[in-house]
Amino acid sequence: MSTVTSIPRRRPTGRRITATSTLYAVLIVLGLIIVLPLVWTLITSFKTDADAVRNPYSFPNPVSLDAYHTLASGQQPILLWLWNSFAAASVQTVLILVTASMGAYALARLDFAGKKVIFGVIISTLLVPPVVFLIPNYLIVQNLGWLDTILAITVPGAAGAFGIFFLRQFFVGLPIEIEEAARIDGAGDFRIFVQVVLPLARPALATLAVLSFLNNWNDFLWPVYVLLSPENMTLQPGLAMLQGAYRTHFGIVMAGAVIASVPVLVLFGIAQRQIVDSVAGAAVKG
Repeated sequence: MSTVTSIPRRRPTGRRITATSTLYAVLIVLGLIIVLPLVWTLITSFKTDADAVRNPYSFPNPVSLDAYHTLASGQQPILLWLWNSFAAASVQTVLILVTASMGAYALARLDFAGKKVIFGVIISTLLVPPVVFLIPNYLIVQNLGWLDTILAITVPGAAGAFGIFFLRQFFVGLPIEIEEAARIDGAGDFRIFVQVVLPLARPALATLAVLSFLNNWNDFLWPVYVLLSPENMTLQPGLAMLQGAYRTHFGIVMAGAVIASVPVLVLFGIAQRQIVDSVAGAAVKG
């Protein structure tokens, strides 16, 4: 009879324990750097103006809901700005997913003349500062009669180069045998794209959706130029209007920032699993 010898488990060495402890310490410090400004914003939103100026780094004394009452009273149409931002970010996100996915799939799988040149031109636009396109886009929007409308803050950014590049890299990493099997069964390119490729690309699409939503949600400069009336304003330029010329109501500004962060946190919570899967899939391919 043969005896089976058990292999003793390796105990972590002192060097490995030190490296792990250092890594956790660095992560904790980075986490605090990210979280503390958010906590400070939340705390300041419950302060009066006098308390925010007198004790900027302490807990509210007393706790005040005046800032939220002011925003809810309708003196500033923050709920309307919130809806405008949500509508604009949602519409542009859908447009980006449609245009970027179709363009990326064509550049990843289809063969046509000049494909590499077209892809190179698209990638080269990532090197151009976005402010360079400010005046040309404004003139186009003005000539189309889109000023002070939702089209002005959704359509110009609906065909970005980043989305095409991001999804193309994901499509290239998909096994082509799956598409060939569907083509043998009689499926065409568009059917393969819709019924085979897009379901496999859910993590990448979710990641691009979150990034696109955040980009539009946080946009400040472009809405300032193309949105003229207060009722059509989005949240970011609207929050800037809460600051007076000679006095800043810190509680109101911070309460508006808290309200602006809620939809983003909810969106990230919903798409967190898909984002993690997308990052993990990219790491495995790498």
